[in-house]
Amino acid sequence: MSASDRAQFDEFMASRWPGLVRLAFGLTGDRWLAEDLAQTALASAYAAWWRVRRADDPDAYVRRILINASKSRFRRHRLTEQPSEPGDLPDPEVADPAADVGERSALLTALAELPPRQRIVVVLRYVEDMTDAQVGALLGCSAGTVRSQAARGLAKLRASERLAEQDPSGTAPRRQQEVPGEPR
Repeated sequence: MSASDRAQFDEFMASRWPGLVRLAFGLTGDRWLAEDLAQTALASAYAAWWRVRRADDPDAYVRRILINASKSRFRRHRLTEQPSEPGDLPDPEVADPAADVGERSALLTALAELPPRQRIVVVLRYVEDMTDAQVGALLGCSAGTVRSQAARGLAKLRASERLAEQDPSGTAPRRQQEVPGEPR
């Protein structure tokens, strides 16, 4: 900033300071916070003085800066920070996404070995998470047919050698327990 620009800003600041503090006090109701907001607005105006002095109404420009600073103060203080204990922090370990690639590939291969109707039912029912009635309506069959096709498809997937290779411990999830009164 040149010396003439600095002198021009100093004159602007001195003449506008009381009005900016009054406006900020009206927004905050706190004299000290009002002075902080006015100072923040003038600091921003100083940083962009070339833009402020070329504005149609520099006073309105600086008042807008002050109002925006007041709004951001509310946003900033709306959430309160809660200190946490080191034991409360999440576990820094991250699962290796490369391991999922092998599992996904084995599952897709096993699904491809199913007959088309069973594959469609298993994918719609368990991947797309549709109900038996929704799958039945989509395929034009009854919910009972969907359940029998899903049961046959899941039995073939459980017996699949490709999926057994991915889970050598034999701990693959078994049939889920049904909750009475809850639709599948």
